[in-house]
Amino acid sequence: MAEGKKTIVQNRKARHDYFIEETIEAGIELYGTEVKSLRLGKANLQDSYATIKNGEVFVNGLHISPYDMGNRFNHDPMREKKLLLHRHEINRLSGLIQRQGLTLVPLSLYFKRGMVKVELAVAKGKKLYDKREALAKKDAMREIDRRMKNH
Repeated sequence: MAEGKKTIVQNRKARHDYFIEETIEAGIELYGTEVKSLRLGKANLQDSYATIKNGEVFVNGLHISPYDMGNRFNHDPMREKKLLLHRHEINRLSGLIQRQGLTLVPLSLYFKRGMVKVELAVAKGKKLYDKREALAKKDAMREIDRRMKNH
C-alpha cells in the first residue's frame, strides 16, 4: 500500500494476452453505490477494454456488482463508464490507436487517496506462439528456482 494505493482488482489475463507498450493512470466517473461496491472488492476487469468516442474515453466490459444495500439506487453493472483524462492525453492515445493498431486495456482498478483510479495500458495483441513462448519461459524460470532451492 505505497502512497495510500489499495488495489481493488487486477486484470492478470491482459498481461498474458497483450504486449504492454505503456501505462497511464486515469480517473473514472462512478456513482455512489458503485464506489461502495468497489470498497467491498466486487468488480471484474476480465474482457474489459477502452474505446475513444467523440473525444472521450470509455471503458466497456467492466463489471461492478450491484451494492447489496443499494436497492433502487443501484446502476447497471455493465454500463459504459467514462474515464477522466486530459485532452492532450486523449489525443495522444487516439493517435497511437489509429496509427499503430494498438488497443486500450484496463490493467487494474485501485483506490489512490480515496479516489478510484484505473491503470490503462496501451497494448498490442499477442499471437498464439507468443503466448506459448511466454509460458515456456515462465516454466523454465520456475524449474530453475526449484532446483536452486533444493541445492
